[in-house]
Amino acid sequence: MARRTESGVTIRAVAQRAGVSAMTVSNVLNRAGRVSAATEATVQAAIAELGYVPNLAARRLAKSRATTVGLLYSNRRTPFLDAVLVGALRATNAHGLQLILRDGDGVSRREAEGLAQDLVRSGADALLLIPPFAEQLDGSDSLRALGVPLAAIATGTAMDEITTVRIDNRTAMQGITRDVVAKGHRRIAYVAGPAHYSVVAARLEGFRAALEDAGVPEDLELIYQTGEFDYDTGRQAARVLLSRSDPPTAIICSSDDLAAGVVAEAIDRGLQLPGDLSVTGFDDTILASRLSPALTVVSQPVEEMAFRAARCLIAALDGNGFIASDQILDHAIVRRASVAGPAKST
Repeated sequence: MARRTESGVTIRAVAQRAGVSAMTVSNVLNRAGRVSAATEATVQAAIAELGYVPNLAARRLAKSRATTVGLLYSNRRTPFLDAVLVGALRATNAHGLQLILRDGDGVSRREAEGLAQDLVRSGADALLLIPPFAEQLDGSDSLRALGVPLAAIATGTAMDEITTVRIDNRTAMQGITRDVVAKGHRRIAYVAGPAHYSVVAARLEGFRAALEDAGVPEDLELIYQTGEFDYDTGRQAARVLLSRSDPPTAIICSSDDLAAGVVAEAIDRGLQLPGDLSVTGFDDTILASRLSPALTVVSQPVEEMAFRAARCLIAALDGNGFIASDQILDHAIVRRASVAGPAKST
């Protein structure tokens, strides 16, 4: 009897449409045996055309191994990544799946495509992406040909072919900026993060919207665009901003790691926080609460985002089909000791 998915499409039907044997289709699905790139592309096209979705339990039996989710991430260990791993492992462990990892810089589409292909060759049946890989791979013909479900977390926008689980970054940054303005700050600097992350543009829009709403003039010299989200880059941003003849009284940062670097540089310069300088972060990783002073931040549920994204992939692998969706989770502003009114009027 031909194996059938919940949608009613059989491997035999896919084989007939592709003009190959059922065994060849099975080899493509299970990444077993030798199949040429051209044949694999033909089979994947037939799968997409017919809407074939293999059943997860059947695939496990066929492959004699656990179904696998691949996680593609930037090659830096951060508290953010730790939270992602916990969320992804919660979901995969609960369903008896494996989680395999690949890291890289992700600065170009070609590199990102190569890493994704490597994950699939290594056995990944679905891919979970962390920025900037979602942005690099969205709309990629090469990725589409792999024929695996895709989900991403912490993006700035929805994507056509990738399920996204995120917060409203624009509204979140607008909210925390309003808090800083409400304390009386007018010389407010902004450390933006790398431009190839979609969240960077969304957060910058929120910062600017809050200034406009409050009638605070935007000073382009107080907006610092960084190449990374890390601590060292935060220190460099603070060196530039605090060396100005008229330095800011508050610095809003688009990640906790950037904010940690800003705090360290400010303290080394003899500034009192928050008396001389207020600083905010974004994410609410464990780092935010352990700094002194503890950071006021936008808190996004990173672990929960990863858990939900992994669950979406598992549902697709379990025969429920894959249609890209966009889930927006709630965020919060956590007010701690790093923000106060400016020491003097400006």
